Amino acid sequence: MKRTRLADAPCPIARSLDAVGEWWSLLILREAMRGSTRFDEFQRGIGLATNMLARRLQTLVEAGLLERRLYQQRPPRHEYRLTDKGRDFLPVLLAMAEWGNRWLMPEGAFRLVCKDTGSTLHPVLVDRDSGRTIAAGRVAADMTGGASARDADTQHADTQHREDVP
Repeated sequence: MKRTRLADAPCPIARSLDAVGEWWSLLILREAMRGSTRFDEFQRGIGLATNMLARRLQTLVEAGLLERRLYQQRPPRHEYRLTDKGRDFLPVLLAMAEWGNRWLMPEGAFRLVCKDTGSTLHPVLVDRDSGRTIAAGRVAADMTGGASARDADTQHADTQHREDVP
């Protein structure tokens, strides 16, 4: 079955799915966030067949979330390091972990922990400018796009081009 490309879709969610939407890619990024850099570490952490893992790593490199670096000359060996774009994906993984923990995991089976304090973390999404928690029902997408539309939004933008975001 041929996969539909979403790279040119007029929606940032669709474009994000085009870059990282396969579950194996999300698990690779999870492992990279945990510190894995080498092929065998990813393979051990995920259990994906080597040919599929190689393809998924290449896709993430092409999408700019990982970079491939030579760490050994003979035989040639490469590692995969998160880029800034890849590190910026952490909040997405944390949101998925929090949602999955709340709705899909048995009580106490999984928790996110602060490395510094050992306390349980409960990620929430907040607006960078106001610091307010973002919740369903308080979000709309401005479909006019671009920075000028975002700027206008802060100065009483007209709402005729707005749609509720699920």
